[in-house]
Amino acid sequence: MANLKAKNPAESEMTTARLMMPTDANVLGNVFGGAIMKYMDEIAAIVAWRHAGKNVVTASIDRMNFYAPVYVGDLLILKAAVNFVGTTSMEIGVRIEAVDPSTRKGTHTGSCYLTYVALDEKGKPAHIPPIRPTTPMEKRRFKEALARRKLREAAQAVMHAD
Repeated sequence: MANLKAKNPAESEMTTARLMMPTDANVLGNVFGGAIMKYMDEIAAIVAWRHAGKNVVTASIDRMNFYAPVYVGDLLILKAAVNFVGTTSMEIGVRIEAVDPSTRKGTHTGSCYLTYVALDEKGKPAHIPPIRPTTPMEKRRFKEALARRKLREAAQAVMHAD
């Protein structure tokens, strides 16, 4: 394994905005949860790719809760950052907000954690740079992500125990 230099989460974090259009919603103007999840997966994959510097694939998505509706015409704001890095995988946290462009009122509509695995040229898991959290928020996210990782591993062990 090459000696990989640790990266700060700020080096790969991203924020993006999307205007919610009728094609994203049902006939009453409520945006589909699946459309929001697609956009969430896209930004998280970009953040994971930026951190890893190579192709990544979604390995898992933690439970997705929707706290408030999103409507056609809202700006969907997605904020994503690397929370934790293992040897070949990493957790990306995404915060989703809906902003009414007329009133500029924003609402936190959901949050989710996604795990990505980096791949080499042959499609096999590849080593990635460690993470170097420096701010209090990055350190808190790292600690919480480590706890979630342990829960995921325990759940995986139970699912495969026969």
